[in-house]
Amino acid sequence: MQQLNGGLRSRAGSTVKALGLVFGDIGTSPIYTLTVIFFLTAKTPENVIGVLSLIFWTLMLLVMVEYAWLAMSLGKKGEGGTIVLRELLAPMLGQTRKAQVVTILSYIGISLFAGDGVITPAISILSAVEGILLIPGLEGTPQNTLIAIAMVIAIGLFAVQSYGTEKVSKIFGPVMVLWFSALFISGLLSVIDAPVVLQAFSPHYAASFLLHNGLAGFFILSEVILCATGGEALYADMGHLGRAPIFRGWLFVFPALVTSYMGQGAYLSLHPDAKNVLFEMIFNESVLLYIPFLLLSIAATIIASQAMISGMFSIIYQCMSTRIMPLFKVEYTSSDLRSQIYIGLVNWALLASVLFIMFIFRESANLAVAYGLAVTGTMTITGIMMTWIFLLRRERLKAGAAVLVTVVDFAFLISNMYKIPHGGYWSLILASVPLAIILVYTAGQKRMYLMMKSMDLDVFLDKYWKICKRIARIQGTALFFARDMQKVSPYIYQTILTNNIVYTDNIVVSLVRLEQPFGISWAYRECYAEGLRQFEIMVGYMELVDVGKVLKEAGIDAKAIFYGMEEITTKNPLWKFFALIKRITPSYIHFYKLPPDRLHGIVSRLEM
Repeated sequence: MQQLNGGLRSRAGSTVKALGLVFGDIGTSPIYTLTVIFFLTAKTPENVIGVLSLIFWTLMLLVMVEYAWLAMSLGKKGEGGTIVLRELLAPMLGQTRKAQVVTILSYIGISLFAGDGVITPAISILSAVEGILLIPGLEGTPQNTLIAIAMVIAIGLFAVQSYGTEKVSKIFGPVMVLWFSALFISGLLSVIDAPVVLQAFSPHYAASFLLHNGLAGFFILSEVILCATGGEALYADMGHLGRAPIFRGWLFVFPALVTSYMGQGAYLSLHPDAKNVLFEMIFNESVLLYIPFLLLSIAATIIASQAMISGMFSIIYQCMSTRIMPLFKVEYTSSDLRSQIYIGLVNWALLASVLFIMFIFRESANLAVAYGLAVTGTMTITGIMMTWIFLLRRERLKAGAAVLVTVVDFAFLISNMYKIPHGGYWSLILASVPLAIILVYTAGQKRMYLMMKSMDLDVFLDKYWKICKRIARIQGTALFFARDMQKVSPYIYQTILTNNIVYTDNIVVSLVRLEQPFGISWAYRECYAEGLRQFEIMVGYMELVDVGKVLKEAGIDAKAIFYGMEEITTKNPLWKFFALIKRITPSYIHFYKLPPDRLHGIVSRLEM
């Protein structure tokens, strides 16, 4: 019995934790979704039920089916996300043009996620702060004041990132339990007053709304998608908590969200003059509880923003690990949770972007015009890659369901296109920055590798033997870093053959990224010649590896650590940008925190 109770407590604890870390974004969508939709369409009883039906079936198809069922069945060693889909699909396609298409799609998906990461904190925090306008005596609060409050909250949130969120995150789950409970109860009280809105569960009303409103109704889909923003987190955050707690959490969140939307629809059908629907509904139900609810909503939006920030750190680290982005300085903020990291450059760039977006758009309703394009783009790419995988695996039921949700994704994506000239272009501009970095960095690395005058291993070993016979070796161990010794890097043969620096023990360290996300192991692989051997460190692609610690555990005490540096000269603007990226980001040696007093950089000059 004790074991059973312990298991139930453990499951409940992991579910509550999932509520705090995964569902913040989608959980705060009720604050602004219906308000924004009914800025664009008349608040007639038919439209209210039609919109509610669209919201319900959007949550069913794009979150329940696409992510909770299909995507989460495609985890790799418990991990999820766009990069995992690429890791699953690319080997099935081999070295073909199709595999290149998958790679480009994954780059676009990652970039859209980054663009979404700027708008989510901005719209969530600003929409909650705007609830102040319903407090008696504060109705005339200037918009500049509301923006300033939202900016202060955002600055405070980003400023504490370097301290880590492990301790604070323990209260995230309970706060979100309270938030979803409040959404459910307030929605239920409102539905009791107008139960007619429950007709919205029938897809007939969603189809009827689209048919009767024509092109205008189709474009309303671009705002309906706001109810599903954050749905991609179910899959992306799977590696942090596992599939089961997230799925259990969704079974708690889904009815709370649906009930809240139905309740807001019921309130709107009785009070068609309402503007800020959720907050006015709460104010109408209980004036005394309004300010506690407002504070709770601000706390929920901070938690939603925190989840997006942590997710951004995670996706950027995945990109660094899989060598599609340059290395940024990473700090570990927890001794227990390896997912708890801090990337300073990303943090401050994200804050600057969030503040800029708040300043430009000023109101959450205006921000909604830019929001949704990146989300639907990400969902569409996920749908395409999932469909491809299921077809290649011959899983017909899932392939059919994946085709259906991908068609729906495309419909939402096309409807969001109309947002581009009305502010949606900011979503594309934000996403274009990481996409440009990825494309230039990967192309530059490939070009640079081809230009490096590497030496065949056989030729190098022959010259190595001759050098060893005629010079005295330096006592001690020297380390070199190389991905592949079949083609010896210029800095290695320059050090040993040209400069005649040969130690008694020369170890070539190779860092190999594994297909699974976590795990670290090491071993001596090959002895090329007397005093020249290879040491291989195998690392999961999401693992935060401390190379210095691994070397210490392996008993390697290096007297000197040699590494290659590239000095790029070019007149080509593209390669100038690549050279700038290389110059302002730390080299892999500094990234892995090796002892600086033993480092020796060997410069290779390249004209690109």
